[in-house]
Parts: sequence; structure tokens; C-alpha cells
Amino acid sequence: MMASLFAGVSGLKNHQTRMNVIGNNIANINTIGYKTSRVNFQEALVQTFKGAGRPSNVSGGTNPVQLGLGMQVASIDTLFQQGGLETTGQITDMAIQGSGFFVLGDTNGNKFYTRAGAFGFDANSNLVDPATGLFVLGKNADSSGNIPSLATTGAITIPFGQQDPARSTEMITLSNNLNMSAATDEPANLVSSGESGIFGITGSPDDGVGGIHSISITGSQAFNDVLTGVHDAVAYPGLLTSDTILSDIGVTDPSSLVLTIDNTDTRTVPIEVGQTIGQLVTDIDSFEGISAALNPLSGEIEITRDYAGDPGMYNVQVSTGAVGNVATQIFGAPIGSSVQSTGGAACTLVATDTFTPTHGSGAAAGPFLSDLGLEFNDRGIVIGLTGAGGGGITIENTNGNIKATDPDGIAGPQADQPLVFETADTSHSMSIGVFDSLGEKHVLSLEFFKSGVDNRWEWEASTLDGESISGGSSGYVQFNNDGSLGNFAYNGGANSLTINPGNGADLVELNIDAGSVNGFDGLTGFSSTHTASIIGQDGYGLGILEKIDIDQVGNISGFFSNGVTRVLAQIALADFSNQAGLNKAGLSMYQTSANSGEAVEGVAGATVSGKISSGALEASSVDIAQEFTNMITAQRGFQANSRIITTSDSMLDELVNIKR
Repeated sequence: MMASLFAGVSGLKNHQTRMNVIGNNIANINTIGYKTSRVNFQEALVQTFKGAGRPSNVSGGTNPVQLGLGMQVASIDTLFQQGGLETTGQITDMAIQGSGFFVLGDTNGNKFYTRAGAFGFDANSNLVDPATGLFVLGKNADSSGNIPSLATTGAITIPFGQQDPARSTEMITLSNNLNMSAATDEPANLVSSGESGIFGITGSPDDGVGGIHSISITGSQAFNDVLTGVHDAVAYPGLLTSDTILSDIGVTDPSSLVLTIDNTDTRTVPIEVGQTIGQLVTDIDSFEGISAALNPLSGEIEITRDYAGDPGMYNVQVSTGAVGNVATQIFGAPIGSSVQSTGGAACTLVATDTFTPTHGSGAAAGPFLSDLGLEFNDRGIVIGLTGAGGGGITIENTNGNIKATDPDGIAGPQADQPLVFETADTSHSMSIGVFDSLGEKHVLSLEFFKSGVDNRWEWEASTLDGESISGGSSGYVQFNNDGSLGNFAYNGGANSLTINPGNGADLVELNIDAGSVNGFDGLTGFSSTHTASIIGQDGYGLGILEKIDIDQVGNISGFFSNGVTRVLAQIALADFSNQAGLNKAGLSMYQTSANSGEAVEGVAGATVSGKISSGALEASSVDIAQEFTNMITAQRGFQANSRIITTSDSMLDELVNIKR
């Protein structure tokens, strides 16, 4: 009878314990980083009235007869479930997503672990838990922003307002495209006509290369084949005039005059013995391809082939007929044969362009020699030169007065006096500010010039003000046929570009990173718009730490006024083999116990699986609906156990009243 009373009492006491745990959970429903707890019950001591019996050949076995003596608390577990994240916008507020704990400590070596990340800085710029004053532990970076591999975990100190020393620029990085089809629009400039007879140059070079073109012209211009008449001086001893009658000079045969042009084209001029020399000249001159005139000095008719050139191809022939024919009396052709002009000549002009680029070294320095083409008019006379500058330049003298620049070929006063003109550079420039060891900024410009070598650009570096470039000031960039980078080189055997700041600072030794050879990750050479630029440099001036940021792995990065961002420290996280085995130390903190295992400290997202969210706090994991449900069941359990006690009391009362 008394056992039931004691069982009821144990139920009351332990359900009250459960109610206490529920009350604590609900009380901490808004406590950041709080993890809900639960109570597990188990049966208490058992009284055995009879043990179990073993089966035999005669009968089966019997079960034990036992009586429980109530219940007791088996465990109060902490459930490490993920709480929701509440955004605060405060950089030093941190929440852990996943497993892990922030590590707090003091100078005595005591360590505590928490999920409550409402941290801040103290007067000494230490990252601390303001509620307890404990330091948030991690590793501080070195001056280069690296976390030493052998660094020990300790207090994190972020000295706001600290100076970041200046760093001299060591590397500039180039990227994007140089247009291989680019050409200048600036017209060529005539420097000297020399003896060429050319006084006008227009257009700009298609190859886009700037420099001096010196054009030497040798040979001679083509001239026209002329058939000059030789009249019969016996029949007419004077000079012929336009009024001279044909019959007066012995023309008695009115047979037609037969002309043959270029050995193939035969034409006939009807003749009347009474017509004048002037009428005959007019009749001959009417034929296309030839011209006729009476030379007033010689008094002879001249027939000129309009197209100049080789007399074997472009000529005039007069065929004779009988005695007294025009051919015999005026042109002196033997009877029954013909006379042909022999005074023409083919063009033998040769124009050689010696081009010296304004910019270039080695193979690109020149001079480059090339033979230019000849431009003929419709009369076979050379009136211009073609092909200079890869085309695009017009060199013309429409009157055909182009001549050799060294007519006698002898050194001296009549030595070669070439045609000289200048073409402008095709260029693309870019600039960036670089820093010296004192943190002073200097403007560095790189200008690229179209080269005389295919798929190549020459470059030159320059600075402003008092700086000077003492080495590696020029070079070239060569591209492959597919537009990828072939080579980026310095002239004069230099390996870098050296700037003397002129202000007492150290020399600035710059390496130019133009990309990977045969790659497209830097400068490229496609026939597309110029986009090439200097995209970065690694120097900076003096800076002051202005603000910080914390990433998912716990890196605290500092932003300096000079634009530099550098890792200053890294927050440590810890995890345990058995989180539920941790001892609660109060103030939302835990400590290790014999059953939690030793803390495994490391980096968020790597050694420890959890990640850090800056600007947020982890809310309590208490589920109020679940807690209210647990409260109801605890209350009912308490009520039921109280009924056991009252009922047992009534039974005892009956027992006492058996004897009155």
C-alpha cells in the first residue's frame, strides 16, 4: 500500500522537473543562440517477488513477478537544432549555420563555447562578448594579410585607424584587343618632290604604319611613236604649208592614202590632187588613235600614235601605191613598199620605295624596300605610282611629267633627289597611376604603334612631370595568326620597365603582364575595335583602416582608405564529437565535459562544417507549440500522480477503520 504512495510522489516530483524544464525553454524563447532542452523519464527501482522459472520436461517456464517503485528522470537533453537567422545589419553580429560554436576565452586560458554571436569591440579594439567581457578567439593575420599556418588561437584585435604602409607597384596587367586592321585617317604629308615631277600626294596608308617614304625613280617615261613625212624636195623645194596644193609637190596619182595602225588596223584616206596639205592633215587627224599636224619648223607632216609605248606595238605605217602617190611625194615611201614610225619607246620607269618606320626595333626598324606599281592614263603615259603604304595613298601627276629622280645616274649635283613623304602613326594609348616606395602616385602611359612587321605593334612608355624612365622604355608585342599573344618583349635586353620617381623614392621596377603566350587571357590581336587597356596594378599609397567585413569562413577583412582590402584575422569555430555532452556554464555558454570530447577547433566551412553569417543572430530553437503541448502532458501526468496519492490515502483510511 505504501509503495503506491511513494510511486505517486516520484511522479509528482519528476513531472514538476519536466515542468521546470518547459518553463526554462519558454523563458528563453527569445534568447539568441539558446538550444531547447527536454526531459526523459525512466522507471525507478523494481521489487522482485518471484524470479523467472526455467522450462522442464514436465512443464513450461514461468515469468518473473516484479513490482516497479515509481519513476525518475533519466536525462535532461539539450537539442542542438538549427535556429532561424535574424538579420541585424551589425557587422559584428554573427550566426552559425550548421554545426559548431564560437570560442570565447580569457587570459587565464579558460575557454567557453557559445552559439550566441552578439559580439563587439572593446576599448582596446579586441573582439569580445560584451555581456561577459570574454575574448572572441581566432587567429590574427600577418602584415601581408596571410594567416600563418603555425599561428595559435588567441584574442582577435582589429586596430581601427591603423596605417597601411605604401607599396611600390611591381606589376601592371594588360588585357583586351589591339585592332590589327586599324589604320590612321591622317593624310600623308609631302616632304620633298625631289626630281620626280610629282607635286601632289593624298590619302593615308592602308597598312597604318607611320614613317618616311623615300621613292627613287629610275628609267624613262614612255613616249609616242611619230611618223614624219619627207616630201619630194625636187618636185617642191620649199617648206610645205597648209595651203600647198598636192599637185604642186608632184602628186599626180589620186589613189587613196593607206594607213596601218599597230600593224593590224588599216585605214584609207581618199585623195584629190587638187586639195591642200591642210585638208590632208585634217583628214588624217580625223582617225581615232592618231593625230596629224604640219610641223611649221620642218615643213613636214607628222603623224603621231596617240598611245605611247613600245613602237613594235603602237605604230603608224604608210603604204605606197604608184609614182606620184601621196606616200611617195609627201612621206618619201619607196614605190611598192611602206614606211613605219620608229621614234616611240616603252616605259622603263621603276619606282623603289625605301620606307623607314618612325617606331620599331630589330626586324621592325627597317628600312623596307618595295617596288611600286605604275598608273597609266588612257594614252599610255605614267601619271602615278601605286602601292605605297600598302595602298590608300594617291601619288599622281596627271600631266604625265613623272621622271627619274637621278637622270644621269652619277653622284654629284645631279645625284638622286627622291620623292619623300611622311605617313602618320596608327596608335593606341592607355595609362594608369603607379606608386613608388613613398606612396606617391605617378601616371604611366603606354602607347602602341602599328609596326612594319605583320601582326606586330611597337610600344613606348612615358611619364609626366619630374619622373624619368631609365630602362625598358620600349618594346613590341607580337601576335600569332589566330590573334593569340605570341610574345611581349622589351628593347635593349631589358626585362622590366624602370621608373626614376625623382622624389627620393626607390626606383620603381615594373613588370608588364600582357598575358600567357599562345593564350587569350591578356592582349589579343584581332581585327576588331581597340579595347586594350591597363586593367590593374599592385601598388598603393598610404591608407587608414576604415571598416571591416566578415565572410562565411570567418575572415575579417579590412578596407583601407587607399583602396586596399586585406585579411586582418580569422574567427575560430569549434565542434565536438558529442555536443549533447557539453556542460552548460550559464550565460548561453558551454564547457567541455568528460562525455563531450575535446574541442576540435578550426576554420568554418573546412575543419568545422558550419559557416558564419555576419550581420545576423541565431534565434532560439524553442518551438512554442511543442512546449505548450509538453506542458499539457506534464500537467496531466502531475494530476494523475496526485490521484494515486489521494486514492492510496483513502484505501489506507478504510484499512485503519476495519477495527473500530
